[in-house]
Amino acid sequence: MTALTAVACYLPEYRVPIAELAERLSLRERDIQLFQRFFGLSQVCRDPDGTLTDLLLAATANLSELAGQERRIRYLVYARGSAATVPYPLNPVHEVAAKFGLQHASAFTVTNHACANGLLAIDLAGRLLRADGDDDGLALILTGEKTFTRDAELVPETSIFSEAAAACLVSAKEEADRVLAYASSMKGEFDAWATSREEAFARYSQAYPECLAEVLLAALAQAGLSWDDITLVLPHNVNTVSWRRLAKRLGLPAGKVLLDNVATSGHAFAADPFINYRTAVDTGRLARGDKYLMAAAGLGAVFSAMVFEH
Repeated sequence: MTALTAVACYLPEYRVPIAELAERLSLRERDIQLFQRFFGLSQVCRDPDGTLTDLLLAATANLSELAGQERRIRYLVYARGSAATVPYPLNPVHEVAAKFGLQHASAFTVTNHACANGLLAIDLAGRLLRADGDDDGLALILTGEKTFTRDAELVPETSIFSEAAAACLVSAKEEADRVLAYASSMKGEFDAWATSREEAFARYSQAYPECLAEVLLAALAQAGLSWDDITLVLPHNVNTVSWRRLAKRLGLPAGKVLLDNVATSGHAFAADPFINYRTAVDTGRLARGDKYLMAAAGLGAVFSAMVFEH
């Protein structure tokens, strides 16, 4: 069994309206209107004076459940959407380990699933802990990134990235939010490096709804559930219109998809599902026993879904 035992996040207070990014991102007025009126994006989080290490430290500090359990951490996993986030020899993961007394834990990064890496990290952490046969062990997963280049700020005609971070504890023994199913599908034919960037994005955009719907349904089937059994879908915050269209395609009531954070905090790489989890719990939208689904997609392309019982 794999379970989330605690989730925390950190969103910088500073917000930048989408319109103020126009010059730096070479956005036309048409693009701004598209993001604001059609995609439902209003502003994004920025931490202009903070580093990636600062983001991850802040999220970890907000994870109050970690205090007193440091020795139980067997794995420290950083799930990031970008292949590179800081120049050598900087290593934010080791800095987090040193700050919180986790030097004894095996620390590593997963990147293969881009913005779907958070779900991959949960599954991987559960597998490692079960293989150890140590019922007392925990894994600490970190997500979140800095928008340090134009490519790390913008998905053309789709979304704008945000700076935020999340931290969660994973157990292979405790009940908590237990994982009922995990489905993931990699579509390498949409890799922008395999063909021209424009061609890859065009084909990816066209195939995206079907590919994501396929993996959501696969996770539901694996869990033996239907949409009637699902209380909430916690999505990646790419934009609102794609999720509303997908919900209609699946016969899923749009109100079951938590889109509260799209306008206010944008797309925070692999941290989105965890940020949405905190919103769902803090606003009382999940009760004990409720089934919910986390979903994510990563450029490259990977589509993932994970079903939980709260």
